[in-house]
Amino acid sequence: MSAGSHLVTAPVPDSVQAERARIVGCAYAHADAIADDVMATIRIELPGYGTADPGFLADVHDQLARLSRTGLGALLERKRVTPADVTYARQAAARRARSGLPLVDYIAAFRLGQRAIWKSLLAHAGDTEAGREAVLSLAGPLARYTDLISAQATDAYLEFQQYVAAESGRDSQALTDALLEGALPASGPHLSVATAHGLGAERSTPMVVVVAVVLDGPAETRQLVSAAAARVGVNGLRTLAVVRGAEIVAIPALGPDGSAEQLCERWRDKRAELAAEGIALAVGVSTAVTDVAQIPRAYRQAQAALALLPEDGGVLALPQLTPFRYLLLRADDTTRQLVDPRVGAALADDRARGGSLAETIRAFAAADMNLREAADTLQIHLNTAKYRLGRIQELTGRNVRSVNDLVELLVAIELLL
Repeated sequence: MSAGSHLVTAPVPDSVQAERARIVGCAYAHADAIADDVMATIRIELPGYGTADPGFLADVHDQLARLSRTGLGALLERKRVTPADVTYARQAAARRARSGLPLVDYIAAFRLGQRAIWKSLLAHAGDTEAGREAVLSLAGPLARYTDLISAQATDAYLEFQQYVAAESGRDSQALTDALLEGALPASGPHLSVATAHGLGAERSTPMVVVVAVVLDGPAETRQLVSAAAARVGVNGLRTLAVVRGAEIVAIPALGPDGSAEQLCERWRDKRAELAAEGIALAVGVSTAVTDVAQIPRAYRQAQAALALLPEDGGVLALPQLTPFRYLLLRADDTTRQLVDPRVGAALADDRARGGSLAETIRAFAAADMNLREAADTLQIHLNTAKYRLGRIQELTGRNVRSVNDLVELLVAIELLL
């Protein structure tokens, strides 16, 4: 029987068809209750589920309810169920394999799910002849649906074990190439690799792209950096990281408890650690995206950030930059030449004397032009702060209490650092 024939049955009388619709509709409305029933059973009968954490169990419950709605909904609409309709089951299977759940327990849970659906259908069939005939006519389609989703889930589980446990470099490379083109494979080993790294399973999961370049060293060094990049993450999983030409490209998923800021700090720590080993890196980090289709844009952002770093490298992390700071980093020589010579000379002299005036300007802006708050931040007397503002105006001709003048001074400070 072909995959396209699941849930398609021979014609039945209208009266039985009506009963079928009623029974299936009632069961569909109780999909969450069906999932509750299965969860109560598997936690007792299947050891792999008995010790699972609440997040894992919530995910299992969601998948059970979703699979029930898919099968029962197809019966209601008298449509065919295909593997494409249950792609989410393959992703869930990879998550179960990643958690270490035994395959025998995972497949047994599908059988318990079938039993719970059947139990719900029987409960809503009633004692009429038409009801009994209707529910019996559902046994075959339900069994075939269970076979379909069991086969899909088993395939995905085994693919995960075969390809991801070994972390096939070839598959990681192919997956990275696909992601950088904005595509996520729908099935096969590449999807298993993606799921193992937390990529693409949930549309709301934020991701970033990291591009690193080894500033000096043999080609083998890039492989070492790639291996190190795979260990830099904030979601408890290994990060997808590969060598692509002169670049090391990493695509970490942030996960529900990780942030882009945390990831950026861990990259700074990793760069410092590698620098201590004699490996100099330049690292660019993109803004966070939640859709695989946005990954190509994030990749270009990471490359653009990389290009803004000085010759000795560093980490330029866009999630930690303001738009103001980013624009200034992209400024060219013409922008610097537009700085008023009087302002430039005053700032150069101030820098030679320790930079107290520039420090005061920054603190004044950060305090929303509240001089007393700025003085407290700088731990200086209010009269000292007032004196400094007077000196700034005297030397530059700019009044820091004017928004335009203050912005001009801030720009000049950043450009002339």
